[in-house]
Amino acid sequence: MSPILFPEDIKAIVRGDHGDPFAVLGPHQVGVGTGTAVAVRVFLPGVRQASVVPVDLPDDGEPMELLHTDGFFETVFLGRRHLFAYRLRVVDGQGQTLEVEDPYRFPPALSEYDLYLMGEGTHLRNYEKLGAHAMKLEGVAGVNFSVWAPNAKRVSVVGDFNHWDGRCHPMRNHPGNGIWEIFIPGLREGALYKFEVKARSGEEIALKADPYACAFESAPRTA
Repeated sequence: MSPILFPEDIKAIVRGDHGDPFAVLGPHQVGVGTGTAVAVRVFLPGVRQASVVPVDLPDDGEPMELLHTDGFFETVFLGRRHLFAYRLRVVDGQGQTLEVEDPYRFPPALSEYDLYLMGEGTHLRNYEKLGAHAMKLEGVAGVNFSVWAPNAKRVSVVGDFNHWDGRCHPMRNHPGNGIWEIFIPGLREGALYKFEVKARSGEEIALKADPYACAFESAPRTA
């Protein structure tokens, strides 16, 4: 059962300061009265309107309530008790209506065994897991990103696809081994990206090239 959504959580997401975004964003079972419902929360800067479209009911869309003017939305499905697959129907800043996937509805792509080996430093094929890898997750094509940053408070994937805004795709932290991970659906090979790292020490946000990248821009660029 997901904890209550607190105003502090919304503010931290909007500031790009939340260390556990998957605890807030995406689908969550929530208590409603004496029963259970499913809440879906998204942060979409620049989006005017958003709806949740269940995959099993593609013609229906549940409008989301705007909880913060920077683009934090939420809706609660009172008639559903279990998590379900969905897409997002959004109206962007230009008034265009699009259907997109929500990265925060997908589970981790890294296995518990991979995380265990990487945590103890005995994984012999790190290059197959860390970095950026095109794949399908739950039948959806995209790219899975993972990086080791044990002293980070927050790590995000930034690139042309999100206007280099580190608030858009903060990664999942795997506690205990310093690995951060996120699957971003819809991306293809060749997209420019870096990791935006916010340190626990309060140092300035740093943009880091991926040490496991398969290709780089021509020097002096490093995405």
